[in-house]
Order: sequence, then C-alpha cells, then structure tokens
Amino acid sequence: MERDRGIVVEGLVREFKKGPRAVDGIDLRVEPGEVYGFLGPNGAGKSTTVLMLTTLLPPTGGTARVAGYDIVKEGPQVRASIGAALQEAALDPFLTGREHLNLQSALHGIPRAERKKRGNALLERVGLQEAADRRVRGYSGGMKRRLDLALALVHEPRILFLDEPTTGLDPQSRSALWSEVSRLARDEGVTVFLTTQYLEEADVLADRVGIIDRGRIVAEDTPEALKAEIGRPSVEATPASPAERDAVVGVLGGLAASLVLIILSPAVWPGPDTEGSPLGSLGLDNPAIFSIPIGFFCCWLGTMLGSEKGNERGYHELNVRSETGLGAEAASGH
Repeated sequence: MERDRGIVVEGLVREFKKGPRAVDGIDLRVEPGEVYGFLGPNGAGKSTTVLMLTTLLPPTGGTARVAGYDIVKEGPQVRASIGAALQEAALDPFLTGREHLNLQSALHGIPRAERKKRGNALLERVGLQEAADRRVRGYSGGMKRRLDLALALVHEPRILFLDEPTTGLDPQSRSALWSEVSRLARDEGVTVFLTTQYLEEADVLADRVGIIDRGRIVAEDTPEALKAEIGRPSVEATPASPAERDAVVGVLGGLAASLVLIILSPAVWPGPDTEGSPLGSLGLDNPAIFSIPIGFFCCWLGTMLGSEKGNERGYHELNVRSETGLGAEAASGH
C-alpha cells in the first residue's frame, strides 16, 4: 500500500544521560516516493533522528512509523523494509565489492540464483563494474560511498535513509550519487530520507526540506518556497562613475521591493566604457538556496533559535545590500 512507503513522526524525543536533548519533540511526515531533505549544522540532531528511525537507537519519547511499522514495537519489520547508508560505511577492507554484495544478499535471505544477477545490476548502476573484483581497501572515498549505497539497495527497500552521503566526496562522485538517488525516487518510487549539511544538495534533490537546529525543526517547506521566503533575486549595478551613483539608484530603486539592489563602487569594480549611460554594468542573479549567504541563512533562523542579536545582524545586512552603495568586497559577502 502507498501509505506503507512513508514516514510519520510525532513528538519524537531523544535525551541522553548527562547530555543534551539531541532531538526535542519533532513532528514530520514524508510521503511515499518523496525525497525529503533533512538539513542542519553539525550537532543539530540529524543523525540522531536517523538512528532512531532506523531502529538503531531507541527514542526517549514520542512515536514514529516507518513503512507502516512502529519503530519501537516492530523493529524487525522496519529493518526489513528500509535501506540505510549511514555516515560511516561498514565495509571490510579485505573483501572485494562483489563479495560485499554477495554477503549482504545472503544476510537478507536472497536466493543464491538471484544474488549474482542482482549484484551485477547494482554494481553497474553505481558505476563499480570495473572495480568489482578489487579489494575495498584500494577504493577511493567516492567508490566506498557508492558501494555503501549499492549494499543498502540489495533487498530492494521501499524506504532509503542516506545520512550525509556525499560528505567529503569530489564533485564528480557527488554528481554520480545525486543522479542515482534521483533515479531511485523517479523511476522506482523509493522514498528517500536524506540528511545533509549542504544547502546545494537539498536544493537539487529534495521535494521538501526540513531544517533542524538544536533538536527542533525550525522550518519545513519545498526548496522553492524556502527560497522565496529567505532569498530574492538580486540586481548588481556598477555606475559608470561615482558621480552617476544617484542616477543609477533613481532608475533602479523601484525594483527594491522585489529584488535585492546592490550598487557596486566603480572605483573598486570598474565596468566597461559606457559613454552616455550612467551604468557601467548590470547583472541579475536568481538565487538557489545554496547561493544565499550562509550567514544570512542562519540569521534568518535566529528568532526560532533564540538569537536576537543574530537576527538584527542578518536583517541589517539585507537592508544595507538593498539600500546603500557598497564596495565590491561588501557586496560579494566576503
């Protein structure tokens, strides 16, 4: 049934003895076939949440159902329904990639006749055919992460948990893993719960994004809605000369309600020769989540995180960018 491929969490809590309340009563719902991005800084509670949802860590309070099963009362059924690639890949350096898949298939009770066929198909999907018979100790970090993903898919799970799967990977390996995750959701209807520190990753992959900090979900929506709320397109204009600054502001000032207007100093950032025009150059940037200055992104969460000082700094930064003349250094956010 469709509902058996989703995740429902209500008031989930994990409090450690002599430690913090790592997860503080979160509620979330992941629909069948959805890629849900779980975003937050280090120590926010992302991995603790995944450990509870995969039955590796018991919750202190609250309830959660994964694939239709209660994570506390029906742990074996949950584990049979999910695949998980966690932060640390549990790989034996003395086994080959193919041997890992054969072992994982056997542990899941897959018939012997099916193991080789499924293993070969997974090795091809993650791009490890040529390295399949090499020992894992000779694999690069990206190859290990791709093998770990293949191991999580051996038993064809309905739900896949990926805990920061691309941390430390080079751009090519990251792109390959993104392509496979997208394909799983699009072509096979796999529900994906993805934790990440990368704004870009959530923007590219996720249908919806939940942002967690200090154990609480502080925002949740589609990437498009979050971008509309915290980031506007920006216009960067360079006057042809310092004397033309007021003329440029007069022409473009009406855009400030819907755009961030950034006036660059021509003395620092000269434009081309534009005789007869007050403008030296003009550029438009339509931001993705990952292109929003991370300082402002965190400040936007300031009220919910209890940082009034952070909020004031964030809104001041936005107002300065919108209303005053800036040198190139300030305008670029460095």
